[in-house]
Amino acid sequence: MTSPLIGGAELLERAVGYTLGSLVLVRPEVLDRPTPCAGWDLEALLRHMNDSLVALHEAVDSGHVTLEATITGDPANDLVAQLKDRACRLVGAWTTTERSTVSIADQQLTGAIVSCAGAVEITVHGWDVARACGVDRPVPDHLAAELLQLADLFVTGHDRPERFAAPVPMSPSAQPGDRLVAFLGRIP
Repeated sequence: MTSPLIGGAELLERAVGYTLGSLVLVRPEVLDRPTPCAGWDLEALLRHMNDSLVALHEAVDSGHVTLEATITGDPANDLVAQLKDRACRLVGAWTTTERSTVSIADQQLTGAIVSCAGAVEITVHGWDVARACGVDRPVPDHLAAELLQLADLFVTGHDRPERFAAPVPMSPSAQPGDRLVAFLGRIP
Protein backbone atom coordinates (compact mmCIF):
# COMPACT_ATOMS: atom_id res chain seq x y z
CA MET A 1 0.00 0.00 0.00
CA THR A 2 1.30 3.46 -0.91
CA SER A 3 1.66 5.91 1.95
CA PRO A 4 -0.73 8.88 1.77
CA LEU A 5 2.28 11.14 2.34
CA ILE A 6 4.36 9.94 -0.59
CA GLY A 7 3.91 13.18 -2.55
CA GLY A 8 4.88 15.36 0.40
CA ALA A 9 7.68 12.99 1.38
CA GLU A 10 9.11 13.05 -2.15
CA LEU A 11 9.04 16.84 -2.18
CA LEU A 12 10.67 16.90 1.25
CA GLU A 13 13.37 14.53 0.00
CA ARG A 14 14.21 16.83 -2.94
CA ALA A 15 14.24 19.86 -0.62
CA VAL A 16 16.66 18.11 1.72
CA GLY A 17 18.85 17.06 -1.22
CA TYR A 18 19.10 20.66 -2.41
CA THR A 19 19.86 21.94 1.10
CA LEU A 20 22.52 19.30 1.77
CA GLY A 21 24.33 20.72 -1.25
CA SER A 22 24.33 24.14 0.42
CA LEU A 23 25.50 22.84 3.78
CA VAL A 24 28.81 21.63 2.32
CA LEU A 25 29.68 25.32 1.84
CA VAL A 26 29.64 26.09 5.58
CA ARG A 27 32.98 26.70 7.26
CA PRO A 28 33.64 27.96 10.81
CA GLU A 29 34.88 31.31 9.52
CA VAL A 30 31.52 32.14 7.88
CA LEU A 31 29.24 31.48 10.88
CA ASP A 32 29.02 35.16 11.75
CA ARG A 33 28.07 36.25 8.22
CA PRO A 34 24.62 37.75 7.74
CA THR A 35 21.94 35.75 5.95
CA PRO A 36 19.21 37.04 3.63
CA CYS A 37 16.97 37.03 6.74
CA ALA A 38 17.35 40.42 8.44
CA GLY A 39 19.00 40.16 11.84
CA TRP A 40 20.16 36.54 11.43
CA ASP A 41 23.71 35.32 11.07
CA LEU A 42 24.56 31.93 9.62
CA GLU A 43 25.04 30.25 12.99
CA ALA A 44 21.59 31.38 14.17
CA LEU A 45 20.08 30.14 10.91
CA LEU A 46 21.73 26.72 11.29
CA ARG A 47 20.38 26.44 14.85
CA HIS A 48 16.90 27.42 13.60
CA MET A 49 17.14 24.80 10.85
CA ASN A 50 18.06 22.17 13.43
CA ASP A 51 15.07 23.19 15.56
CA SER A 52 12.81 22.94 12.50
CA LEU A 53 14.06 19.46 11.64
CA VAL A 54 13.51 18.34 15.23
CA ALA A 55 9.91 19.61 14.99
CA LEU A 56 9.32 17.90 11.64
CA HIS A 57 10.72 14.65 13.02
CA GLU A 58 8.53 14.99 16.10
CA ALA A 59 5.54 15.46 13.77
CA VAL A 60 6.18 12.22 11.94
CA ASP A 61 7.16 10.23 15.03
CA SER A 62 4.42 11.27 17.44
CA GLY A 63 1.85 13.10 15.33
CA HIS A 64 2.26 16.17 17.53
CA VAL A 65 4.63 19.16 17.53
CA THR A 66 5.33 20.92 20.84
CA LEU A 67 6.85 24.09 19.32
CA GLU A 68 9.45 24.12 22.10
CA ALA A 69 12.45 22.45 20.49
CA THR A 70 15.82 24.00 21.20
CA ILE A 71 19.08 22.62 19.94
CA THR A 72 22.39 23.16 21.62
CA GLY A 73 25.44 22.49 19.57
CA ASP A 74 28.99 23.37 18.84
CA PRO A 75 30.29 25.62 16.08
CA ALA A 76 30.09 24.83 12.37
CA ASN A 77 31.34 21.29 11.97
CA ASP A 78 29.27 19.76 14.76
CA LEU A 79 26.25 21.92 14.02
CA VAL A 80 26.34 21.15 10.29
CA ALA A 81 27.01 17.44 10.89
CA GLN A 82 24.05 17.34 13.28
CA LEU A 83 21.87 19.11 10.71
CA LYS A 84 22.89 16.75 7.89
CA ASP A 85 22.22 13.71 10.05
CA ARG A 86 18.82 15.03 11.14
CA ALA A 87 17.87 15.86 7.55
CA CYS A 88 18.69 12.36 6.31
CA ARG A 89 16.85 10.68 9.18
CA LEU A 90 13.89 12.99 8.59
CA VAL A 91 13.56 11.91 4.97
CA GLY A 92 13.67 8.27 6.02
CA ALA A 93 10.98 8.81 8.64
CA TRP A 94 8.61 10.64 6.29
CA THR A 95 9.02 8.13 3.45
CA THR A 96 8.10 5.19 5.67
CA THR A 97 5.26 6.67 7.71
CA GLU A 98 1.55 6.13 7.36
CA ARG A 99 0.75 9.08 9.66
CA SER A 100 -2.20 10.93 8.17
CA THR A 101 -2.58 13.81 10.66
CA VAL A 102 -0.33 15.96 12.81
CA SER A 103 -1.35 18.22 15.68
CA ILE A 104 0.49 21.53 15.89
CA ALA A 105 -0.59 23.67 18.82
CA ASP A 106 -4.39 23.61 18.54
CA GLN A 107 -4.45 22.82 14.80
CA GLN A 108 -4.95 19.42 13.19
CA LEU A 109 -3.18 19.19 9.81
CA THR A 110 -2.64 16.44 7.30
CA GLY A 111 0.79 14.86 7.26
CA ALA A 112 1.14 15.83 3.59
CA ILE A 113 0.59 19.50 4.44
CA VAL A 114 3.19 19.34 7.21
CA SER A 115 5.79 17.63 5.02
CA CYS A 116 5.15 20.08 2.15
CA ALA A 117 5.46 23.07 4.49
CA GLY A 118 8.71 21.55 5.73
CA ALA A 119 9.92 21.25 2.14
CA VAL A 120 9.31 24.97 1.55
CA GLU A 121 11.18 25.94 4.72
CA ILE A 122 14.08 23.55 4.17
CA THR A 123 14.55 24.71 0.59
CA VAL A 124 14.49 28.43 1.27
CA HIS A 125 16.90 28.01 4.17
CA GLY A 126 19.20 25.99 1.91
CA TRP A 127 19.19 28.99 -0.41
CA ASP A 128 19.85 31.29 2.58
CA VAL A 129 22.84 29.16 3.65
CA ALA A 130 24.42 29.32 0.19
CA ARG A 131 23.93 33.09 0.04
CA ALA A 132 25.47 33.56 3.50
CA CYS A 133 28.45 31.54 2.27
CA GLY A 134 28.78 33.87 -0.74
CA VAL A 135 27.54 31.37 -3.33
CA ASP A 136 24.71 31.86 -5.82
CA ARG A 137 22.97 28.47 -5.76
CA PRO A 138 19.54 28.76 -7.39
CA VAL A 139 16.74 26.44 -6.35
CA PRO A 140 16.26 23.93 -9.19
CA ASP A 141 13.42 25.00 -11.49
CA HIS A 142 11.24 21.91 -11.08
CA LEU A 143 11.50 21.94 -7.28
CA ALA A 144 10.94 25.70 -7.11
CA ALA A 145 7.90 25.56 -9.41
CA GLU A 146 6.23 22.96 -7.18
CA LEU A 147 7.10 24.83 -3.98
CA LEU A 148 5.89 28.11 -5.46
CA GLN A 149 2.45 26.56 -5.95
CA LEU A 150 2.40 25.70 -2.24
CA ALA A 151 4.13 28.73 -0.74
CA ASP A 152 1.10 31.01 -0.72
CA LEU A 153 -0.79 28.35 1.25
CA PHE A 154 1.85 28.39 3.96
CA VAL A 155 2.93 32.05 4.00
CA THR A 156 0.12 34.56 4.40
CA GLY A 157 -0.13 38.18 5.46
CA HIS A 158 -0.28 36.97 9.08
CA ASP A 159 3.29 35.64 8.70
CA ARG A 160 4.65 38.99 7.57
CA PRO A 161 6.74 40.74 8.79
CA GLU A 162 7.50 38.46 11.78
CA ARG A 163 8.30 35.14 10.05
CA PHE A 164 8.85 36.40 6.50
CA ALA A 165 9.64 39.78 4.99
CA ALA A 166 7.29 41.31 2.45
CA PRO A 167 7.42 39.71 -1.00
CA VAL A 168 10.01 41.22 -3.31
CA PRO A 169 8.50 42.33 -6.65
CA MET A 170 9.49 39.89 -9.38
CA SER A 171 8.63 39.47 -13.03
CA PRO A 172 6.28 36.56 -13.74
CA SER A 173 8.79 35.50 -16.41
CA ALA A 174 11.65 35.18 -13.88
CA GLN A 175 13.02 31.74 -13.06
CA PRO A 176 10.85 29.76 -10.59
CA GLY A 177 13.63 29.74 -7.97
CA ASP A 178 13.92 33.52 -8.09
CA ARG A 179 10.14 33.89 -7.84
CA LEU A 180 10.05 31.49 -4.87
CA VAL A 181 12.70 33.26 -2.81
CA ALA A 182 11.24 36.67 -3.76
CA PHE A 183 7.80 35.57 -2.58
CA LEU A 184 9.41 34.54 0.71
CA GLY A 185 10.91 38.01 1.15
CA ARG A 186 14.42 37.46 -0.19
CA ILE A 187 16.19 39.36 -2.95
CA PRO A 188 17.24 36.86 -5.62
